[in-house]
Amino acid sequence: MPPYTARQIIGISSLALAGFGGAYLWQQRQQHRNYFQSQSSPAAPKSSIPKTAGNMASITTPFKTLFAVPMHCESCVNDVSGALYKLPGINKVEANLKDQLLTIEGTAAPSAIVNAIQSTGRDAILRGSGDSQGAAVSILETYHKPTLDKITPAPGASDRMVRGLARMVQVNNSTTLVDLTLRGIAPGTYRATIREFGDLARGVESAGPVWSGTATLTADTKAQISGDPNAPRGVMGTVEINKDGRGSVFLSHPFQIWEVIGHAFAVAPVSVDESAGSTLENDENTVVGVIARSAGVWDNDKTVCSCTGKTLWEERKDEVEKGML
Repeated sequence: MPPYTARQIIGISSLALAGFGGAYLWQQRQQHRNYFQSQSSPAAPKSSIPKTAGNMASITTPFKTLFAVPMHCESCVNDVSGALYKLPGINKVEANLKDQLLTIEGTAAPSAIVNAIQSTGRDAILRGSGDSQGAAVSILETYHKPTLDKITPAPGASDRMVRGLARMVQVNNSTTLVDLTLRGIAPGTYRATIREFGDLARGVESAGPVWSGTATLTADTKAQISGDPNAPRGVMGTVEINKDGRGSVFLSHPFQIWEVIGHAFAVAPVSVDESAGSTLENDENTVVGVIARSAGVWDNDKTVCSCTGKTLWEERKDEVEKGML
């Protein structure tokens, strides 16, 4: 287990299940304030990191996702379903008008599904994906102190700098899909990695080197790994950020969700010359967040946040205004 306290893990997991609500974000804010807290992490043996990793080939294993979508009649359902069926990889769309929920089965990325729903003029909130215990999320933020010092938040607003979101869903005993979306960082090529630890007291600097993953290798996962089985399993792949500061990628990688809970997920420019035993430095374009469990399909029926007393949609509006994707 990475050096992350039980209190932090429980807090993050609870909020992931509740739709990424206020307590997790408050915790992140506290971590920003403790940026200069002195803390060290054990180093790992040095070895070179592959320049590219992660399978960006076509996703072939279908999975289910559940979204809350404002729908009031069959015309609404037809409108949303029509937009979704235009996406490659959508196999089935089922609507529950009473509860205003959509269950979607296929191989399309959750972020692409949200974009398709939003194209109809409606919003969407991911309520669950995959099986119970088979989904996770990481909210990605910058811990660059000069950047944070420039923030002048509105009264009552958080001082965090959300720059992306990594949604994960395990589709079999050896494969997890990673839907990574980013915005507000400089154009270029970035590398996504899972780090050895989940300690964000000093941002990415205290998250340790790239996760080796050798201690948790299973027979199923070994069969999925090509090349050197001792190479760091934490190298996910790369994502291109466009001139507008946005980018996304849908990756398939050989790990199980339980292996990475509590670790940090980081995205940094590929120009950083990193060895397997080294750590990253905080800069304005490097983002990081802790990986926490999120709800599987039908695991999350909450409509009011216990932290704030706000409805699902009120909470969603607040988070969008603060930078949440």
